[in-house]
Amino acid sequence: MKSKIHDPSASELAKQFQNLKLKSMSKKLILTLTFTGIGIFSNAQTNPAILSWLQNTTGITGRHYVAGNSTPIVDAVQANVQTVQYNATYAYVAATGIPAYITGPFQDGNPSFATAQNKIFRFPLTPTQNTGTATATTGGNIGVFINGVALFDYRDGVAWNNTTSALCGGPGNSACPGGPMATQAWNRDAIPAERAGFDCAKAHPAMGNYHHHQNPSAFNLDLVVSSNVCDLYPSDGLYVINASEHAPLLGFAYDGFPIYGAYAFNNTDGTGGISRMKSSYQLKVQTTRTNGPAVNQVVGTQTFFNGYFREDYEYVAHPSDPTYLDAHNGRFCITPEYPLGIYCYFATVDENHKSTYPYVVGPTFYGNVTTTTVTTVPAGATTYVLANETFDFNKSKVTIYPNPASDFIAIQTPMVEKDLNVQLIDELGKVVKTSKILQGSTLSILETDTVYNGVYFVKVSDGPSSKSFKVIINK
Repeated sequence: MKSKIHDPSASELAKQFQNLKLKSMSKKLILTLTFTGIGIFSNAQTNPAILSWLQNTTGITGRHYVAGNSTPIVDAVQANVQTVQYNATYAYVAATGIPAYITGPFQDGNPSFATAQNKIFRFPLTPTQNTGTATATTGGNIGVFINGVALFDYRDGVAWNNTTSALCGGPGNSACPGGPMATQAWNRDAIPAERAGFDCAKAHPAMGNYHHHQNPSAFNLDLVVSSNVCDLYPSDGLYVINASEHAPLLGFAYDGFPIYGAYAFNNTDGTGGISRMKSSYQLKVQTTRTNGPAVNQVVGTQTFFNGYFREDYEYVAHPSDPTYLDAHNGRFCITPEYPLGIYCYFATVDENHKSTYPYVVGPTFYGNVTTTTVTTVPAGATTYVLANETFDFNKSKVTIYPNPASDFIAIQTPMVEKDLNVQLIDELGKVVKTSKILQGSTLSILETDTVYNGVYFVKVSDGPSSKSFKVIINK
């Protein structure tokens, strides 16, 4: 698959890096992924459900933070997707569930780490609309991102038990009536309730199953940052939100329909410029909850504000505005990957890029839920092999910022399918700093706090070919 990433201008990069607090970046690695448009598919070999997965071709492994230590620990588990196979009906995607970006720490008392799930997901190549009663999303996996990481819906398994006038389910609470998967009258929304436990990529594990409930871009790249976890444990998510271009294809829901980021073409026919796709759910105007706590009622140290429960939201249709999504959090779309159109879900955010309910998919699916996990791939399935292409420095723009530099130099390229080497070389030809742009990432940071003022060269290479850029360091 040919891939591309938003290549921002220097002014856009300056805004991003201001938020990242790059003064002390010696142990920081930022991974930002976006993915390609590939044209409408007429057969299995050109289907985005086959071509869009981020396959691990370099052996890159997962990494994680332990609270109190900003140096990531390298894990002995391969990251991203391991293999993609297909036949005329399904794509079979084998993945560990571990991303290339650093996971953790989870600072709400969660004792779990992201551990290998080693699943084979079977996705339909031709998803179909459910014309009957819509299927509700459930706890656990409801989709998979292109790096093999799980998508969960809004819930976290905690709810309100009106009999005891207390929360039920989850650590420290009594069991909920009907068991942990039973739907209650008031079910907690994981996004506000568990924010303290999300890592920089807005995710956390459940019994080792690392997952996102929401838009998988990093907290520190939101326009208004709602968590400081990236300050101490810097990492990044699956992509960077770019308000000026169509969002990348991020994954697939369990009904087989694609999931995109926050921005898309304004109109369903692919015209009208780029707009933010908006959730049609809004908070109810309410002060009481039938068989539940009052709005802003305080029990112990917990305030049950409006938006604490999923049922605090109501769906309001906007038929005259195509940028508002339907009750499943999607709409029909023309996209770079599907130029003839398909139903798409979106990872919805507000104007500050803060995630908005129902976040990605839900509370019901648009299509027939046919995705499942399997233990074996049927005989005769074809293995999709990525082309072993070199990095084309003539066609791929490399951005060096800032120049002149003082505290750091950022080197950004399109998303790479194999590692790129980065060297900072002085005028005498001596290599004074080295780094890498890892597979699936687009960015490397060279700290310059120990480098003297002067003229230097940044050399980026993939082995066979390279390109050098003149930079000035002036602190």
